[in-house]
Amino acid sequence: MFNALNPMPADPILGLMAQFREDPRTDKVDLGVGVYKDPDGHIPILACVKTAERIRTETETTKVYISPAGSPEFNRLICELAFGADHRAVLSNRIRSVSTPGGTGSLRVAADFIKRCNADATVWVSDPTWANHIAIFKAAGLAVDSYPYYDTENNALRFDAMLAKLKTLGKSDVVLLHACCHNPTGEDLTPAQWDQVVAVAKDRGFTPLLDMAYQGFGEGLEQDAYGVRKMADAVDAMLLCDSCSKNFGLYRERIGACAVLAKDSNAAAIAQSVMLHVIRANYSMPPAHGAALVETILASQALTTQWHEELKVMRDRINGNRAMLVERIKAQGVSRDFSFIARQKGMFSFLGITPEQVALLKSAHGVYMVDSSRMSIAGITEANVDYLAAAIAKVL
Repeated sequence: MFNALNPMPADPILGLMAQFREDPRTDKVDLGVGVYKDPDGHIPILACVKTAERIRTETETTKVYISPAGSPEFNRLICELAFGADHRAVLSNRIRSVSTPGGTGSLRVAADFIKRCNADATVWVSDPTWANHIAIFKAAGLAVDSYPYYDTENNALRFDAMLAKLKTLGKSDVVLLHACCHNPTGEDLTPAQWDQVVAVAKDRGFTPLLDMAYQGFGEGLEQDAYGVRKMADAVDAMLLCDSCSKNFGLYRERIGACAVLAKDSNAAAIAQSVMLHVIRANYSMPPAHGAALVETILASQALTTQWHEELKVMRDRINGNRAMLVERIKAQGVSRDFSFIARQKGMFSFLGITPEQVALLKSAHGVYMVDSSRMSIAGITEANVDYLAAAIAKVL
């Protein structure tokens, strides 16, 4: 059976990580991997997480399985973080949430759930989107198509074209929207644009699927949830995929959540029962440790306050990196306008150069980014920004 197999190409980002590790140059710069790095280039464990881990170690009494839905308290707290504790959909018990193995696991649960709801559904993703979005939905047997989103020539949102396409969709369509910190472009919808998208969703009847992997990394926890909460105010059905990897720094703990909103509490309970059936046939039970850490932090006022402070440090550093890179490129005498980088939000931006220039950055200067010129802003530091800006100037 295995003799019929052909080797698959390496994942572009994972392959890039391997190339970076093998590069012997000491001045190399990693702008590929999507993780937060501190000013020294390290990937830290948050202090609030360290405290939660100590509490977890001292109080955990068993390693028995948890339920397929995960911890009820984690599900409640993560749902309130996303939708708001006083949101009317939360108060009316129209939302059910389950914990999942990371944001990727959440997306796969959502994909399998959609397949159960309507096997002929089409999932619409932004052009461009996180590459794994397409793979996940196709692996679940769903059709995938794209709607216009980013203008690579002008480094701006193609909002009119996006809205026009959404107005052609209907009840058999699912529209994946990045809640904040769009990956890979960093170009987000404004509140006014969200309002228009929500109105179209309500009018056309397609199912919104919001992917929120970076809540708190854009403008703040509340601001970044604007689209999620506005959508939940308007529609009878939606899905939310959430991740704790970035904002809690729990990358390897693989903890996320998948929430379904239905027209009433009974419909939500039915939807959750189907979702649990999907989970049982997939990974059966979610991991417990990461969820317990998040639950411990969100259930403690002191730890929540500390988390907010640490999250602000990460957010401010990334936003500061954006402004710093734009300034240093300009200082190299580059006339091309890169100011859009400072305007964008979250961990990623397109630099807007050709694949050939990206390849030259890597071969000649040891600067690693995805071929599309998507770069991880968190990889920029005071120590490497001048070298990076000079390398960019040389390949333009």
